Amino acid sequence: MAWALDAFARSLGGQSSATQRAYLSDVRAFTEWVERSGVEGPSEIDRVVLRRYLAFLTTRRYARATVARKAAALRSYFAWHRRRGTIGSDPARRLVVPGGGSRLPRMLDRSELEVMLTGDLSSGDRLTSGRSTGGRRHVPRVAPEPGEPSPEVGPVRPPAAAIAARDRAVVELLYGCGLRVAELCGLDIDDVDTRGRTVDVRGKGGRERRVPMHRRCAGAVDAWTSGGRRVLVTGETPDRALFLNRRGRRLGPRDVRRVLDRLSPVPTHPHALRHSFATHLLDGGADLRVVQELLGHASLQTTQVYTHVSKDRLLSVYGATHPRA
Repeated sequence: MAWALDAFARSLGGQSSATQRAYLSDVRAFTEWVERSGVEGPSEIDRVVLRRYLAFLTTRRYARATVARKAAALRSYFAWHRRRGTIGSDPARRLVVPGGGSRLPRMLDRSELEVMLTGDLSSGDRLTSGRSTGGRRHVPRVAPEPGEPSPEVGPVRPPAAAIAARDRAVVELLYGCGLRVAELCGLDIDDVDTRGRTVDVRGKGGRERRVPMHRRCAGAVDAWTSGGRRVLVTGETPDRALFLNRRGRRLGPRDVRRVLDRLSPVPTHPHALRHSFATHLLDGGADLRVVQELLGHASLQTTQVYTHVSKDRLLSVYGATHPRA
């Protein structure tokens, strides 16, 4: 076969790992679909075939955002073949489908964030938030991770204080610095400077940025690196990984999701803390381009999607400043 998927995968080295996986999966699904019709390589594909494939996806009730991503993957794939000279023309060059719109996660309000950031360690392996929800006290639990023995059998779990210190630092960095979950999981010890209160982040497309940490965020990270981290270190621990799971391995996105499930008083997602970070900065009067730099967006247009939730501030400023308001 002439699809050259392995070589295409290597060409995506500048993209995030999630984008690489998604694009390769999308292109592989397309090649499997056209091979059922006897097509054997990219040179046999024209624009009509691509449009039929997108129509097929629509009939299978794929979300518009998913179809738009698959179209982007095909544009990338055929543009790569065109650069290599393996096809004479690019059938996907103007392949466009309506996007699914921006579906940002629900922004956390300040009281919900306070619960996540100020949970106290109590007896056993519980972390109590001190927040009442519907008359019942919200008590996030340090739950076993997949593959970990239950509390009743096997080795003793790491002390809850170390887990609590890690979780506090994770939440502080996600909200205090607006990190993507993949950026947080990829941090090494050398990337954080708690004295200078900065963190060096490797973002999408290999772009690097330096983000300031506020005092409490730096304190939480320092408490983790100077005490809690060594409790979780095992023979499998990467030398420089900043955050570790209970098995001593580098913390992954699913681990972070479990951290938030334990600590949050409402169902949430790691990106919701980044979303809240950007929105609260804009509500506080931050310049949009400053927020762009802090988030690591290549385009200001990407940052602008966060402004639609700042309508309360817009109305407040309008009411306070317009002479006829």
